[in-house]
Amino acid sequence: MDLGLKGKKVLVTGGTHGIGKAIAIELAREGCRVAVFSRTKKRVDETREVLEKMGVDNICLVSDVLDEDSFLHTEKIIKNKWQGVDIVVNNIGGGGRWGSPNLLETPDHVWKEVYDKNLTAAMKYTRMFLPYMLNKKWGRVVTITSKHGKEAGGRPWFTVAKVAQTALMKSLAITKEYASSNITFNSVAPGGIWIPNTGWETTRDKDPQAFKELVDANFPRGSLGTPEEVANLVVFLCSERASLISGASISADGGESVYY
Repeated sequence: MDLGLKGKKVLVTGGTHGIGKAIAIELAREGCRVAVFSRTKKRVDETREVLEKMGVDNICLVSDVLDEDSFLHTEKIIKNKWQGVDIVVNNIGGGGRWGSPNLLETPDHVWKEVYDKNLTAAMKYTRMFLPYMLNKKWGRVVTITSKHGKEAGGRPWFTVAKVAQTALMKSLAITKEYASSNITFNSVAPGGIWIPNTGWETTRDKDPQAFKELVDANFPRGSLGTPEEVANLVVFLCSERASLISGASISADGGESVYY
């Protein structure tokens, strides 16, 4: 199936690890030009190497969404080379394990940092490249949220930030100026995804039997998802084939959220 993505310019925020890296690679396989960034130089270098071996025109940067100078530098580099991007994948986020499970023990700065890393970052990178999409009369924005952004649960500062991301995409989707310019806005809500160094390994290694019981009780298919499975959905939503899908929040969790 031709997804109509060849030559499209893409920004995947946080695109050097886990879901973001899988998305960047799958879009590259569809012929996209790919920009990614993260705070970790080693991951940036590794991702650049992968993309260059694929023969992909790429921009790989070290940047921190919580740092204004980094934000402005990323904007300058991308716009100087490409003028803009056709697709923004707001993948950067996190904070689901920050703070304490007890609301009363979690300071205010955790709320702010999680909110800024998720909602504020998604808003800023969408706003950065929306004028380019309007000029081209075509664009895609996909934001990676969470099952908690659809069904609640989890630590409240994380859930609030993810719900806000979902609301942002829905609000932009019904803006007639954008919709009439063939720009779509969607959310993808993953459940538990097996990504190295994100906490699941620690849980498993601490008590393998308890981990197995947790997975059996909460994941209908008996396993966590993979970054590539999420990436497959995101790539389709970025494509010309998904032109009628906008304002959607689509679960990618193997039925996990049905338990809510």
